Amino acid sequence: MKKSQDKVIISCAVTGSVHTPSMSPHLALTPDQIAEQAIDAARAGAAILHLHARDPRDGRPTPDPAVFDAFVPRIRDATDAVINITTGGSTRMSLDERLAYPLRAKPEMCSLNMGSMNFSIHPAARRIPEWRYDWEKPYIEGMEDLIFRNTFKDIGHILKVLGEGCGTRFEFECYDMGHLYNLAHFVDEGLVQGPIFIQSIFGILGGLGPDPENLVAMRTTADRLFGRDGYRFSVLGAGRHQLPLVTMAAIMGGNVRVGLEDSLYIGKGKLAVSCAEQVAKVRRILEELSLEVATPDEARAMLGLKGREATAI
Repeated sequence: MKKSQDKVIISCAVTGSVHTPSMSPHLALTPDQIAEQAIDAARAGAAILHLHARDPRDGRPTPDPAVFDAFVPRIRDATDAVINITTGGSTRMSLDERLAYPLRAKPEMCSLNMGSMNFSIHPAARRIPEWRYDWEKPYIEGMEDLIFRNTFKDIGHILKVLGEGCGTRFEFECYDMGHLYNLAHFVDEGLVQGPIFIQSIFGILGGLGPDPENLVAMRTTADRLFGRDGYRFSVLGAGRHQLPLVTMAAIMGGNVRVGLEDSLYIGKGKLAVSCAEQVAKVRRILEELSLEVATPDEARAMLGLKGREATAI
């Protein structure tokens, strides 16, 4: 186990690219909404803000750097949180599109999916009685026949141009056991150095299921591959599995991620009104467990980040 005094890093994934406007009226779609939700989440205790962009006209995911520029600098000016820009984007974006803003911003952190995979929530389309925008239904149903692509060559390219080229460190998103082995391969190749931040993801169709046993298996496999002191472990649970799994992760010495990208709910059948509501709830749970929450600067130290002054944001 890591030292008992280690604090827990709360990451908040603000809007993502999976959920659509018809699924919740509280999902941030415009730059103003994304900025507001991110700033409030930081004030509630999130040390890291994981950010995607959406077209303000209809809420569809976009890689457009101009849209990112409409909210990322505002978040930087209003908080001291670590800004973490997606390199995943969506299954419909090319690698160049996904890297367009990260390469411009040179942020402290970026997310990095550690493999190609089926990634879908297409069964959710059956539960939506009415769609707000015409693009949503074919977008969700179309996931059934799409693959999120990150080949070894893609991952290596991202590690070189963003990691080596920009000094950006990564939230290594691992949706399956094999993704840990993919990460270990890049450690062996010398393209990844510690401290390593592993985000284990449970409950996405196409990845590991939300069974608690899978969390234990991912943790023990990461221990075997990297050594307990060679990485930082974090967990997100999709949908209704969010709070049980992140609580389990914290008890096991890990860190946590919440936010409307990962779950639209705050409790059974009750939509969360904001990302900050989820952050505040998980913070209460952590503190009731006598765990301390890391500040942004403490998270920077724990993860070996270059500091906000070294970015181009």
